[in-house]
Amino acid sequence: MSASRSTGTTDAIGPDEDPERTPSPVIPGSRLLAALLDGMDAALCAFDAHGTITHWNREAERILGWTAAEAVGRRGFAGWAVRSADAGDVQGRLLAVMDAPGRQVHEFALLRKDGGRVLVRTQSSGVRGEDGKPAGVYCAFSEVHAQIDLERSIALSEALFEDASWGVVAVDVDLRPTVVNAYAARALGGGRTTLLGRPLGELIVQGVEDLEGALQHVLAEGPPPAPAELWVTLRTSEGDRRRCWRSGFLRLASPLAEEPVPLGVGWLFRDVTAAKLAEQDADRVRFRANQLHRAARQAAECEDPMEAATTSLDYALAGFADHVVVDLMADLAAGERLVRAAATPSDAPGPCLPVSGGPLPVRYAPGHPALQAVERAGSVRAAAPAGSGAAWAVEHQWPGDSVHALCAVLRSRGRTLGVVTFLRAANRSAFERPDVVYAESVAVRVAAAVDLARLTAEPGL
Repeated sequence: MSASRSTGTTDAIGPDEDPERTPSPVIPGSRLLAALLDGMDAALCAFDAHGTITHWNREAERILGWTAAEAVGRRGFAGWAVRSADAGDVQGRLLAVMDAPGRQVHEFALLRKDGGRVLVRTQSSGVRGEDGKPAGVYCAFSEVHAQIDLERSIALSEALFEDASWGVVAVDVDLRPTVVNAYAARALGGGRTTLLGRPLGELIVQGVEDLEGALQHVLAEGPPPAPAELWVTLRTSEGDRRRCWRSGFLRLASPLAEEPVPLGVGWLFRDVTAAKLAEQDADRVRFRANQLHRAARQAAECEDPMEAATTSLDYALAGFADHVVVDLMADLAAGERLVRAAATPSDAPGPCLPVSGGPLPVRYAPGHPALQAVERAGSVRAAAPAGSGAAWAVEHQWPGDSVHALCAVLRSRGRTLGVVTFLRAANRSAFERPDVVYAESVAVRVAAAVDLARLTAEPGL
């Protein structure tokens, strides 16, 4: 047999129970209820069927200043917690809840013990006795501004994770997404639920180290003072995509803990790839225009036209290519083969210089990009096949580290004089259409200098 748990005694030890185990005392029901009421974040009071206050917790005391000893036993709020003119209306609306289903929400102006007024929002519900008849009312209330702040915070959180025009991702302490909004799901190339719990490395091919480093820094040190721009490469069904995300970070901590306990990181970002690429293009155009201007001024000071040509190429190489070779037509009238007239060093960076000992014939195989440029009288781009290594460059008689080539034809006075070939190593991207336009602008200047050199130099050039 066992004694009643409401008295605080414990069950007797049964025959199958461990006799060495010390039974735990049961908390008395009244003490447990008092502890629960006093531990609530919301103010709470309760009335019996006649409107007499039966319960009053510490949060109610904090808001209004009246202690439980001063409040319990009073009938309604009249004369102490509400103005006399409002007492009847407040009492009637609260007690009317006993006969109504569900909860009702009201706003009242109550009086503090110090005489000040405070606007509270209440949620009231009736309490039924064992016989099912109305036995009283419980009323939870909080200051309206606090309630509005809470509702506003919840609404903001829901809006961010639903309708925000930028990406919002909540990341746990293991750096895995736990909540993803629609914008972020589109940016990451997945669904809002399929992305949850997956390592970021499964979604990002390159740049994940920078992103995870930023997240770990926020967890350890706090958010950075300004947004950061992160370049990443995403793995998608359509192939890898290079994107730039302007990102801000917030450390998430539990509001319920005595000391801040990190729950993860809030990551907010916008895709600014288009703007960054436009900015980079504008910077590139300004730089290249400046290089052409400087090259023109420097070439104008050269007495030797071929020196003016190589000077123009030296300025063009900056930030554009790793090597350059100049092949000229040996006999314009007969349209014979190309000869190597100038080049940069093949084993290290250096200036473009005329070939030692004079122009040397180059035996390009049919279909060589330089020959194609001569035949078409236009520019030709080429790239080494994957895995070909240095064999492709050697086969084309270019420096061994070359993997991207751009051949621009040299034309002056309606004639083709030769070809200038710009070469890039594997650490650079392939030549694109804007690069072709720049190379052709350089080729025009080089062709004019080469034509002048032919007019003034000895035969055979």
